[in-house]
Amino acid sequence: MTRGTVAELFAGVGGFRLALEGYAGTSLPDTGWRVVWSDQWEPQRRKQDASDCYVSRFGPEGHVNEDITLVLDAAERGELTIPEVDLLVGGFPCQDYSVARVLSQAAGLQGKKGVLWWEIHRFLKLFGPRFVLLENVDRLLKSPAQQRGRDLGVMLRCLNDLGYAVEWRVVNAADYGFPQRRRRTFIVAERVGIRAPFEDAKEFIARDGVLAHALPAELAGSAAEQIHRAPSTPPSCILPRDVVELSDDFTFDFANAGAAFGGRVWSFKLEPRYDGPRQILKDVLVEEREVPEDYFIPDRQLEQWLYLKGSKREERIARTGFRYFYTEGALPFPDPIELPSRTILTGEGGPSPSRFKHVVETPSRRFRRLLPMELERLNGFVDDWTATGMSDRQRAFCMGNALVVGVVHRIGRQLAANAGLLAEAAPRT
Repeated sequence: MTRGTVAELFAGVGGFRLALEGYAGTSLPDTGWRVVWSDQWEPQRRKQDASDCYVSRFGPEGHVNEDITLVLDAAERGELTIPEVDLLVGGFPCQDYSVARVLSQAAGLQGKKGVLWWEIHRFLKLFGPRFVLLENVDRLLKSPAQQRGRDLGVMLRCLNDLGYAVEWRVVNAADYGFPQRRRRTFIVAERVGIRAPFEDAKEFIARDGVLAHALPAELAGSAAEQIHRAPSTPPSCILPRDVVELSDDFTFDFANAGAAFGGRVWSFKLEPRYDGPRQILKDVLVEEREVPEDYFIPDRQLEQWLYLKGSKREERIARTGFRYFYTEGALPFPDPIELPSRTILTGEGGPSPSRFKHVVETPSRRFRRLLPMELERLNGFVDDWTATGMSDRQRAFCMGNALVVGVVHRIGRQLAANAGLLAEAAPRT
Protein backbone atom coordinates (compact mmCIF):
# COMPACT_ATOMS: atom_id res chain seq x y z
CA MET A 1 0.00 0.00 0.00
CA THR A 2 1.19 3.48 -0.89
CA ARG A 3 1.07 5.65 2.20
CA GLY A 4 0.26 9.33 2.37
CA THR A 5 2.36 11.51 4.63
CA VAL A 6 0.95 13.60 7.47
CA ALA A 7 2.05 16.55 9.59
CA GLU A 8 0.24 16.90 12.93
CA LEU A 9 0.01 20.30 14.62
CA PHE A 10 -1.18 20.81 18.23
CA ALA A 11 -0.74 17.06 18.53
CA GLY A 12 -1.76 16.66 22.18
CA VAL A 13 -1.40 13.05 23.25
CA GLY A 14 -1.67 11.80 19.67
CA GLY A 15 -5.38 11.31 18.96
CA PHE A 16 -5.08 12.15 15.27
CA ARG A 17 -2.10 9.85 14.84
CA LEU A 18 -3.79 7.01 16.70
CA ALA A 19 -6.83 7.41 14.45
CA LEU A 20 -4.82 7.54 11.22
CA GLU A 21 -2.13 4.95 11.92
CA GLY A 22 -3.69 2.64 14.49
CA TYR A 23 -1.75 1.18 17.39
CA ALA A 24 -1.20 -2.13 19.13
CA GLY A 25 -4.34 -2.92 21.11
CA THR A 26 -6.76 -1.30 18.63
CA SER A 27 -8.83 -2.93 15.92
CA LEU A 28 -8.92 0.09 13.63
CA PRO A 29 -8.38 -0.79 9.95
CA ASP A 30 -5.42 0.83 8.25
CA THR A 31 -6.18 4.25 6.78
CA GLY A 32 -3.13 4.49 4.53
CA TRP A 33 -1.66 7.53 6.30
CA ARG A 34 1.71 7.86 8.08
CA VAL A 35 2.61 10.76 10.37
CA VAL A 36 6.15 11.93 9.57
CA TRP A 37 6.25 15.19 11.53
CA SER A 38 4.43 16.54 14.59
CA ASP A 39 4.49 19.44 17.02
CA GLN A 40 3.05 19.74 20.51
CA TRP A 41 3.72 22.61 22.89
CA GLU A 42 1.71 23.73 25.90
CA PRO A 43 2.55 27.36 26.71
CA GLN A 44 3.28 28.43 30.27
CA ARG A 45 3.86 24.86 31.42
CA ARG A 46 7.27 23.72 32.56
CA LYS A 47 6.32 20.05 32.32
CA GLN A 48 5.16 19.07 28.84
CA ASP A 49 3.00 16.08 29.78
CA ALA A 50 1.11 15.75 26.49
CA SER A 51 4.27 15.86 24.40
CA ASP A 52 5.96 13.35 26.69
CA CYS A 53 2.99 11.03 26.29
CA TYR A 54 3.10 11.42 22.52
CA VAL A 55 6.79 10.51 22.41
CA SER A 56 6.31 7.55 24.76
CA ARG A 57 3.68 6.10 22.39
CA PHE A 58 5.15 6.94 18.99
CA GLY A 59 8.82 7.66 19.59
CA PRO A 60 10.77 10.91 19.18
CA GLU A 61 11.45 10.75 15.44
CA GLY A 62 9.97 13.74 13.64
CA HIS A 63 8.42 15.17 16.82
CA VAL A 64 9.00 18.75 17.99
CA ASN A 65 8.14 20.13 21.44
CA GLU A 66 8.35 23.85 20.79
CA ASP A 67 6.09 26.83 20.15
CA ILE A 68 4.85 26.40 16.56
CA THR A 69 5.42 30.09 15.86
CA LEU A 70 9.12 29.71 16.64
CA VAL A 71 9.27 26.47 14.68
CA LEU A 72 7.86 28.06 11.52
CA ASP A 73 10.09 31.09 12.00
CA ALA A 74 13.09 28.75 12.00
CA ALA A 75 11.75 26.90 8.95
CA GLU A 76 11.39 30.16 7.03
CA ARG A 77 14.99 31.07 7.88
CA GLY A 78 16.17 27.67 6.64
CA GLU A 79 17.33 26.61 10.10
CA LEU A 80 14.87 23.73 10.44
CA THR A 81 13.50 21.30 7.89
CA ILE A 82 9.85 20.32 7.89
CA PRO A 83 9.07 17.60 5.35
CA GLU A 84 6.49 18.26 2.68
CA VAL A 85 3.37 16.21 3.38
CA ASP A 86 0.11 15.20 1.72
CA LEU A 87 -2.12 15.97 4.70
CA LEU A 88 -2.05 18.48 7.54
CA VAL A 89 -4.10 17.66 10.65
CA GLY A 90 -4.65 19.44 13.94
CA GLY A 91 -7.05 20.25 16.72
CA PHE A 92 -6.43 23.92 17.50
CA PRO A 93 -7.79 26.15 20.28
CA CYS A 94 -10.99 28.10 19.67
CA GLN A 95 -10.33 31.61 20.94
CA ASP A 96 -10.02 34.72 18.80
CA TYR A 97 -9.29 34.64 15.06
CA SER A 98 -9.39 38.36 14.38
CA VAL A 99 -7.31 39.38 11.38
CA ALA A 100 -6.65 42.83 12.82
CA ARG A 101 -4.67 41.40 15.72
CA VAL A 102 -2.33 39.56 13.37
CA LEU A 103 -1.95 42.13 10.62
CA SER A 104 -1.66 45.30 12.69
CA GLN A 105 -0.91 43.96 16.19
CA ALA A 106 -3.76 46.17 17.37
CA ALA A 107 -4.15 46.27 21.12
CA GLY A 108 -7.29 45.37 22.98
CA LEU A 109 -8.31 42.21 21.11
CA GLN A 110 -8.70 39.14 23.28
CA GLY A 111 -7.69 35.52 22.73
CA LYS A 112 -4.03 34.72 23.25
CA LYS A 113 -4.27 31.30 21.62
CA GLY A 114 -6.38 32.49 18.71
CA VAL A 115 -3.31 33.42 16.70
CA LEU A 116 -2.60 29.71 16.32
CA TRP A 117 -5.00 29.66 13.37
CA TRP A 118 -2.54 31.94 11.63
CA GLU A 119 0.22 29.39 12.16
CA ILE A 120 -1.94 26.80 10.41
CA HIS A 121 -2.41 29.33 7.63
CA ARG A 122 1.33 29.98 7.47
CA PHE A 123 2.07 26.23 7.31
CA LEU A 124 -0.33 25.89 4.38
CA LYS A 125 1.29 28.82 2.56
CA LEU A 126 4.76 27.39 3.11
CA PHE A 127 4.11 23.75 2.23
CA GLY A 128 0.73 23.54 0.46
CA PRO A 129 -0.34 19.99 1.36
CA ARG A 130 -3.11 18.60 -0.82
CA PHE A 131 -5.44 17.85 2.10
CA VAL A 132 -6.28 19.46 5.45
CA LEU A 133 -8.24 18.01 8.37
CA LEU A 134 -8.92 20.25 11.37
CA GLU A 135 -11.00 19.80 14.53
CA ASN A 136 -12.46 22.47 16.78
CA VAL A 137 -15.30 23.00 19.23
CA ASP A 138 -18.84 23.29 17.91
CA ARG A 139 -19.18 26.93 18.95
CA LEU A 140 -16.65 27.88 16.27
CA LEU A 141 -19.60 28.41 13.91
CA LYS A 142 -21.09 31.02 16.23
CA SER A 143 -17.99 32.80 17.48
CA PRO A 144 -17.36 35.42 18.54
CA ALA A 145 -20.63 36.01 20.35
CA GLN A 146 -20.70 39.69 19.40
CA GLN A 147 -20.04 39.00 15.68
CA ARG A 148 -21.58 35.62 14.99
CA GLY A 149 -19.88 33.59 12.25
CA ARG A 150 -16.87 35.85 11.80
CA ASP A 151 -14.24 33.32 12.86
CA LEU A 152 -15.32 30.54 10.50
CA GLY A 153 -15.77 33.12 7.75
CA VAL A 154 -12.15 34.26 8.18
CA MET A 155 -10.92 30.68 7.97
CA LEU A 156 -12.98 29.84 4.89
CA ARG A 157 -11.85 32.98 3.05
CA CYS A 158 -8.19 32.29 3.88
CA LEU A 159 -8.41 28.65 2.79
CA ASN A 160 -10.21 29.57 -0.42
CA ASP A 161 -7.57 32.20 -1.19
CA LEU A 162 -4.90 29.50 -0.89
CA GLY A 163 -6.73 27.37 -3.47
CA TYR A 164 -8.56 25.04 -1.10
CA ALA A 165 -12.13 23.87 -1.41
CA VAL A 166 -13.56 23.40 2.08
CA GLU A 167 -16.33 21.42 3.73
CA TRP A 168 -17.31 21.38 7.38
CA ARG A 169 -19.67 19.56 9.69
CA VAL A 170 -20.56 19.70 13.37
CA VAL A 171 -20.49 16.05 14.48
CA ASN A 172 -21.83 14.57 17.71
CA ALA A 173 -19.80 11.39 18.21
CA ALA A 174 -22.73 9.65 19.91
CA ASP A 175 -24.77 10.00 16.72
CA TYR A 176 -22.38 7.51 15.10
CA GLY A 177 -22.35 4.92 17.86
CA PHE A 178 -19.57 6.23 20.10
CA PRO A 179 -20.11 6.35 23.88
CA GLN A 180 -19.73 10.12 24.36
CA ARG A 181 -21.94 13.03 23.34
CA ARG A 182 -19.03 15.10 22.09
CA ARG A 183 -19.89 17.75 19.50
CA ARG A 184 -16.99 18.99 17.42
CA THR A 185 -16.56 20.91 14.19
CA PHE A 186 -14.55 19.06 11.54
CA ILE A 187 -13.10 21.01 8.64
CA VAL A 188 -11.84 19.15 5.55
CA ALA A 189 -10.09 20.96 2.71
CA GLU A 190 -8.52 19.90 -0.58
CA ARG A 191 -6.22 22.06 -2.68
CA VAL A 192 -7.95 22.28 -6.05
CA GLY A 193 -6.69 25.63 -7.37
CA ILE A 194 -9.31 27.13 -9.66
CA ARG A 195 -10.99 23.79 -10.45
CA ALA A 196 -14.57 23.72 -9.16
CA PRO A 197 -14.85 20.69 -6.84
CA PHE A 198 -18.59 20.17 -7.36
CA GLU A 199 -21.51 21.12 -9.61
CA ASP A 200 -24.24 20.93 -6.99
CA ALA A 201 -23.21 22.20 -3.57
CA LYS A 202 -26.23 20.69 -1.85
CA GLU A 203 -25.45 17.21 -3.19
CA PHE A 204 -21.78 17.63 -2.33
CA ILE A 205 -22.53 18.55 1.28
CA ALA A 206 -25.18 15.88 1.83
CA ARG A 207 -23.97 13.02 -0.38
CA ASP A 208 -20.68 13.38 -2.23
CA GLY A 209 -18.15 15.10 0.03
CA VAL A 210 -15.58 13.45 2.27
CA LEU A 211 -17.65 14.08 5.39
CA ALA A 212 -20.85 12.86 3.73
CA HIS A 213 -19.24 9.52 2.91
CA ALA A 214 -17.45 9.14 6.23
CA LEU A 215 -20.36 10.26 8.40
CA PRO A 216 -23.62 9.76 6.48
CA ALA A 217 -26.34 12.35 6.98
CA GLU A 218 -29.35 13.81 5.24
CA LEU A 219 -30.78 17.27 4.77
CA ALA A 220 -32.99 18.31 7.67
CA GLY A 221 -36.43 19.19 6.28
CA SER A 222 -36.76 20.30 2.70
CA ALA A 223 -34.01 22.27 1.04
CA ALA A 224 -36.56 24.97 0.25
CA GLU A 225 -37.24 25.42 3.97
CA GLN A 226 -33.54 25.73 4.70
CA ILE A 227 -32.68 28.24 2.00
CA HIS A 228 -34.96 30.80 0.37
CA ARG A 229 -33.20 30.53 -2.96
CA ALA A 230 -33.71 29.22 -6.47
CA PRO A 231 -33.49 25.45 -7.17
CA SER A 232 -30.05 25.95 -8.74
CA THR A 233 -28.79 26.58 -5.18
CA PRO A 234 -26.86 29.83 -5.46
CA PRO A 235 -24.43 30.59 -2.63
CA SER A 236 -25.91 31.24 0.79
CA CYS A 237 -23.37 34.02 1.16
CA ILE A 238 -20.34 35.54 -0.54
CA LEU A 239 -17.34 36.20 1.68
CA PRO A 240 -15.78 39.67 1.38
CA ARG A 241 -12.55 39.51 -0.60
CA ASP A 242 -10.77 41.84 1.82
CA VAL A 243 -10.03 39.65 4.84
CA VAL A 244 -9.58 42.62 7.17
CA GLU A 245 -13.01 43.91 6.14
CA LEU A 246 -14.39 40.42 6.69
CA SER A 247 -12.84 40.32 10.15
CA ASP A 248 -14.31 43.70 11.06
CA ASP A 249 -17.81 43.47 9.61
CA PHE A 250 -18.82 39.96 8.51
CA THR A 251 -21.59 38.06 10.28
CA PHE A 252 -23.44 34.94 9.15
CA ASP A 253 -25.60 32.29 10.75
CA PHE A 254 -23.78 29.13 9.65
CA ALA A 255 -25.73 25.88 9.65
CA ASN A 256 -24.11 22.72 11.02
CA ALA A 257 -22.72 21.69 7.62
CA GLY A 258 -21.50 23.41 4.53
CA ALA A 259 -18.90 24.00 1.85
CA ALA A 260 -16.91 26.93 0.53
CA PHE A 261 -15.04 27.50 -2.71
CA GLY A 262 -13.83 30.66 -4.41
CA GLY A 263 -15.20 32.85 -1.64
CA ARG A 264 -18.71 31.44 -1.95
CA VAL A 265 -20.34 29.59 0.93
CA TRP A 266 -23.19 27.08 0.92
CA SER A 267 -24.59 26.04 4.28
CA PHE A 268 -27.29 23.51 5.19
CA LYS A 269 -28.55 21.77 8.28
CA LEU A 270 -27.90 18.02 8.20
CA GLU A 271 -29.20 15.25 10.43
CA PRO A 272 -27.09 12.11 11.06
CA ARG A 273 -28.06 8.85 9.40
CA TYR A 274 -26.66 5.87 11.26
CA ASP A 275 -28.13 2.49 12.22
CA GLY A 276 -25.02 0.61 13.33
CA PRO A 277 -23.95 -0.60 16.78
CA ARG A 278 -23.97 1.91 19.63
CA GLN A 279 -21.97 2.18 22.83
CA ILE A 280 -23.08 3.73 26.10
CA LEU A 281 -21.34 4.93 29.26
CA LYS A 282 -21.88 1.56 30.92
CA ASP A 283 -19.70 -0.10 28.26
CA VAL A 284 -16.54 1.74 29.38
CA LEU A 285 -16.88 1.26 33.17
CA VAL A 286 -14.59 -1.05 35.13
CA GLU A 287 -15.81 -3.34 37.89
CA GLU A 288 -16.43 -1.62 41.22
CA ARG A 289 -13.71 -3.66 42.91
CA GLU A 290 -11.14 -2.15 40.53
CA VAL A 291 -11.88 1.45 41.57
CA PRO A 292 -9.42 3.04 44.04
CA GLU A 293 -11.06 4.26 47.22
CA ASP A 294 -10.18 7.91 46.60
CA TYR A 295 -12.47 7.92 43.54
CA PHE A 296 -15.54 7.31 45.71
CA ILE A 297 -17.39 10.40 46.93
CA PRO A 298 -17.39 10.76 50.74
CA ASP A 299 -20.81 11.10 52.33
CA ARG A 300 -19.83 14.52 53.72
CA GLN A 301 -19.48 15.86 50.15
CA LEU A 302 -22.77 14.60 48.75
CA GLU A 303 -24.77 17.68 49.69
CA GLN A 304 -22.32 19.94 47.86
CA TRP A 305 -22.32 17.69 44.78
CA LEU A 306 -26.13 17.73 44.75
CA TYR A 307 -26.20 21.51 45.04
CA LEU A 308 -23.74 22.01 42.18
CA LYS A 309 -25.59 19.57 39.93
CA GLY A 310 -29.03 20.97 40.76
CA SER A 311 -31.07 23.76 39.19
CA LYS A 312 -30.64 27.27 40.61
CA ARG A 313 -32.26 30.65 40.64
CA GLU A 314 -30.30 32.80 43.05
CA GLU A 315 -30.16 36.52 43.59
CA ARG A 316 -26.63 37.86 43.25
CA ILE A 317 -25.00 41.27 43.46
CA ALA A 318 -22.44 42.44 40.92
CA ARG A 319 -19.42 44.53 41.92
CA THR A 320 -21.28 47.57 40.69
CA GLY A 321 -24.08 46.86 43.17
CA PHE A 322 -26.46 45.69 40.44
CA ARG A 323 -28.79 42.92 41.65
CA TYR A 324 -29.65 40.06 39.29
CA PHE A 325 -30.84 36.46 39.32
CA TYR A 326 -28.41 33.72 38.32
CA THR A 327 -30.14 30.67 36.86
CA GLU A 328 -29.00 27.31 35.53
CA GLY A 329 -30.71 24.01 34.84
CA ALA A 330 -30.12 20.72 36.60
CA LEU A 331 -27.64 18.12 35.45
CA PRO A 332 -28.30 14.44 36.15
CA PHE A 333 -26.84 13.03 39.36
CA PRO A 334 -25.65 10.38 38.99
CA ASP A 335 -24.94 10.25 35.27
CA PRO A 336 -27.17 7.70 33.48
CA ILE A 337 -25.00 4.79 32.40
CA GLU A 338 -27.51 3.48 29.86
CA LEU A 339 -26.84 6.47 27.59
CA PRO A 340 -23.71 7.91 25.97
CA SER A 341 -21.86 10.12 28.44
CA ARG A 342 -21.81 13.88 28.54
CA THR A 343 -18.80 15.63 27.04
CA ILE A 344 -15.53 15.25 28.93
CA LEU A 345 -14.19 18.67 29.94
CA THR A 346 -10.64 19.62 30.89
CA GLY A 347 -11.68 20.10 34.53
CA GLU A 348 -12.80 16.48 34.88
CA GLY A 349 -9.93 15.49 37.18
CA GLY A 350 -9.52 15.88 40.92
CA PRO A 351 -11.73 14.99 43.92
CA SER A 352 -13.36 18.38 44.56
CA PRO A 353 -17.13 18.61 43.94
CA SER A 354 -18.02 20.03 40.52
CA ARG A 355 -21.09 20.62 38.41
CA PHE A 356 -19.45 19.22 35.29
CA LYS A 357 -17.53 16.15 36.45
CA HIS A 358 -19.06 12.76 35.74
CA VAL A 359 -20.39 10.75 38.67
CA VAL A 360 -21.77 7.21 38.42
CA GLU A 361 -23.52 4.99 40.93
CA THR A 362 -21.97 1.59 41.61
CA PRO A 363 -23.87 -1.67 42.20
CA SER A 364 -23.32 -1.21 45.95
CA ARG A 365 -25.10 2.19 45.73
CA ARG A 366 -21.96 4.27 46.20
CA PHE A 367 -21.11 7.27 44.03
CA ARG A 368 -17.78 7.66 42.29
CA ARG A 369 -15.91 9.70 39.70
CA LEU A 370 -14.61 8.25 36.44
CA LEU A 371 -11.09 6.83 36.24
CA PRO A 372 -8.61 8.23 33.69
CA MET A 373 -8.78 4.91 31.83
CA GLU A 374 -12.57 5.22 31.54
CA LEU A 375 -12.17 8.74 30.14
CA GLU A 376 -9.71 7.34 27.62
CA ARG A 377 -12.24 4.72 26.60
CA LEU A 378 -14.91 7.39 26.10
CA ASN A 379 -12.57 9.00 23.54
CA GLY A 380 -11.57 5.67 21.97
CA PHE A 381 -7.97 5.60 23.21
CA VAL A 382 -6.09 2.49 24.26
CA ASP A 383 -6.41 1.74 27.98
CA ASP A 384 -3.90 3.70 30.08
CA TRP A 385 -2.73 5.65 27.04
CA THR A 386 -1.88 8.63 29.24
CA ALA A 387 -0.36 6.59 32.08
CA THR A 388 3.09 7.90 31.20
CA GLY A 389 4.06 9.63 34.43
CA MET A 390 1.54 12.46 34.58
CA SER A 391 -0.95 12.88 37.44
CA ASP A 392 -4.51 11.58 37.22
CA ARG A 393 -5.74 15.17 37.14
CA GLN A 394 -3.52 15.90 34.14
CA ARG A 395 -4.61 12.68 32.44
CA ALA A 396 -8.21 13.86 32.74
CA PHE A 397 -7.20 17.30 31.40
CA CYS A 398 -5.62 15.65 28.34
CA MET A 399 -8.80 13.67 27.65
CA GLY A 400 -10.86 16.86 27.96
CA ASN A 401 -8.68 18.30 25.21
CA ALA A 402 -8.69 15.14 23.09
CA LEU A 403 -10.90 13.99 20.24
CA VAL A 404 -12.99 10.88 19.62
CA VAL A 405 -10.56 8.64 17.77
CA GLY A 406 -13.19 6.67 15.87
CA VAL A 407 -14.71 9.77 14.26
CA VAL A 408 -11.34 10.90 12.93
CA HIS A 409 -10.59 7.37 11.77
CA ARG A 410 -13.71 7.35 9.59
CA ILE A 411 -12.79 10.71 8.06
CA GLY A 412 -9.17 9.61 7.57
CA ARG A 413 -10.19 6.50 5.65
CA GLN A 414 -12.37 8.52 3.31
CA LEU A 415 -9.59 11.04 2.74
CA ALA A 416 -7.26 8.15 1.96
CA ALA A 417 -9.75 6.79 -0.56
CA ASN A 418 -9.98 10.20 -2.23
CA ALA A 419 -6.18 10.36 -2.32
CA GLY A 420 -5.99 6.93 -3.99
CA LEU A 421 -4.42 5.26 -0.96
CA LEU A 422 -7.31 2.84 -0.42
CA ALA A 423 -9.19 0.82 -3.00
CA GLU A 424 -12.56 2.10 -1.87
CA ALA A 425 -14.13 4.63 0.42
CA ALA A 426 -15.34 3.91 3.91
CA PRO A 427 -18.72 2.16 3.61
CA ARG A 428 -21.82 4.27 3.89
CA THR A 429 -23.94 3.17 6.83
